[in-house]
Amino acid sequence: MPASEQPLAPPPRPPAASRGYSIFVLALLSLAYVLNFVDRQLLAVVALDLKSELGLTDTQLGILLGPAFVVCFTLASFVLARLADAGSRKWVLTWGIGAWSLFTAGCGLATNFLQLAVLRFAVGVGEAAGAPPSQSMISDYFRPAQRARALSVFRLGVYFGTALGFAGGGLIADWLDWRAAFLIAGGSGIPLALAIAWTVREPARHDLSPAIAEAPLRERLRAVFATPSYAWLMAGCACQSFVGYAALSWSALFLQRVFGMSTSEAGVSFGLVAGATGGLGSLAGGLLADRLAARDARWYAWISAAVSIAAAPFYAAFAQAPDPRLALAVFGVFYFLNNVYVPSLWTLVQGLVHPRVRATSSATQYAITNIFGYGVSSIAVGMLNDRLSAHYGDEAIRWSLLLPAAVGALSAPFFLRCAVTLRADLAAAAAAGGE
Repeated sequence: MPASEQPLAPPPRPPAASRGYSIFVLALLSLAYVLNFVDRQLLAVVALDLKSELGLTDTQLGILLGPAFVVCFTLASFVLARLADAGSRKWVLTWGIGAWSLFTAGCGLATNFLQLAVLRFAVGVGEAAGAPPSQSMISDYFRPAQRARALSVFRLGVYFGTALGFAGGGLIADWLDWRAAFLIAGGSGIPLALAIAWTVREPARHDLSPAIAEAPLRERLRAVFATPSYAWLMAGCACQSFVGYAALSWSALFLQRVFGMSTSEAGVSFGLVAGATGGLGSLAGGLLADRLAARDARWYAWISAAVSIAAAPFYAAFAQAPDPRLALAVFGVFYFLNNVYVPSLWTLVQGLVHPRVRATSSATQYAITNIFGYGVSSIAVGMLNDRLSAHYGDEAIRWSLLLPAAVGALSAPFFLRCAVTLRADLAAAAAAGGE
């Protein structure tokens, strides 16, 4: 064969990063995910102070907590994930951190509802650049045998960020004011963005297909939802996210409004309870799923169904608790149980689809989680608060929070339906991907 007709060899792959450097990168990316959740949750802990100064209704608070953030987050996530697939993940993440940090700081300068809504839209766009590029880079920095542990470390950022956002935000708001909390939280992201820009190297990609990176979103979504178990999984995920994000959005305000706790008291106590019990629940769920699913893969769905039913009464008990100590105690039980299902969800989101659409599968799960969690549940609880406040006053939130408790329990039938075809769908996806 003439030399001109010989197939071109693929370019040599750069040498693998050292273990120490890979761990260093994981630490930076995990810290970015912590800040992602700090900036995301900060509004929830200062909501009462902000509402009082700007004269907002609970419905407007619900919009700021939910739709003002989630609409742009959802729309931007698919666009930015595609940019990260086709280009530099490091720079998508770096610019995203810089953007969401600046806009978070800008929230501290807002003087009315419209300004805050626009800034929350912008924060959502920036934060959409957080998890997908990070998860993709971690998958290339760590071998398959190490990947699950590395991703589990990364995902602890959810719980550390929640704890730090509530506790730190509450303390700063009481020591200074709510505006300072936004300015400090936003300002802390800029040095991290610079550190990632200067020290993180774009890792070599594994199994990248340019055709897949450039495929229309419609085709990728069709491939994802062609798996029956995946569709039922997402229905259960929607219900679970409704109760989970309602808890994060409204529980600190509940403690302030019903029990008269200060911003710092509510922020510190709620943040530490949520961070500790949520993280422990996720770790326990991973261990339990690994052990039981090795016998029968349907345990991924059965575990999720069981904890969905078990957790709901504890959140209802939290809403009706007569004192703050009991409220926090039962919330801890609820949040532990409510996060046991999360590792099963993450495993199935990756395992139920062809490897070539796993990024789209993850983006879809994030979109559903945020739409039904931050989007629908936040504003639904806020509207119920406003409607019921004429009769119940500050106690109205007790009754509003029963709605997400009920919706969370509704996820169980969807998870049970997912289990019906789960083993066959997992096997089909593994065979299609040559795994």
